[in-house]
Amino acid sequence: ALLAAAALLGVTVEPAVMTVAQADWAESWKQFFHVEKISDRVVVRPSWEPYTAQPGECVITLDPGLSFGTGKHATTQACLRFLDRLAAEDVRRSVLDMGCGSGILAIGARLLGFADVRGFDNDPDCMRVSAENAALNGVSIPFALDDLAHAHPPADIVVANILAPVLIQFAPQVAASLAAGPRARLVVSGILDEQYAAVRAAYEAQGLRQLDTLLIENWRSGLLGR
Repeated sequence: ALLAAAALLGVTVEPAVMTVAQADWAESWKQFFHVEKISDRVVVRPSWEPYTAQPGECVITLDPGLSFGTGKHATTQACLRFLDRLAAEDVRRSVLDMGCGSGILAIGARLLGFADVRGFDNDPDCMRVSAENAALNGVSIPFALDDLAHAHPPADIVVANILAPVLIQFAPQVAASLAAGPRARLVVSGILDEQYAAVRAAYEAQGLRQLDTLLIENWRSGLLGR
């Protein structure tokens, strides 16, 4: 069509062939991910980068693939910081990772000392990636293909790094997955700062109260309790 249009204008166009080197997309994205120091104890290491752990550090080795959760995003970092703090208080609690993605939060919880950790996601690819990453870190974690609409056995600590509209929509189900008692903690993340008030209100309506928040790069995460 372009050649015909050029001919009508009296313009001669000589077709040319140019060879473009094919990018190795399966590998090129890795250049953007490096070792990340998340908290005093937590370090996230891409599986392709060497790292020597310092005394007391918890190193999460990760190959995220296309699943969310690399350790670079502010919401993931906030969740890991909260988990680090909760582990320092008492690791004798169960942990549920809702929307596990790459498995980074569940794996981090396990490496921080929590023994009873499980996670789920509604994406089959996340099941595969999470299981592979758990194996990379030498831990065994049950990951299930599931979603927020279904009931889940209550856990002492629930981590939901999702999105504000989803957290609000499924607030009753998320809150119901949190165990009773004063030690129960819910971490909500994936929330832009301007959306946080609505998320907080949704969970206060479920009988929870805010204990703390973290703001990183305009993403606010909350720590809630009963």
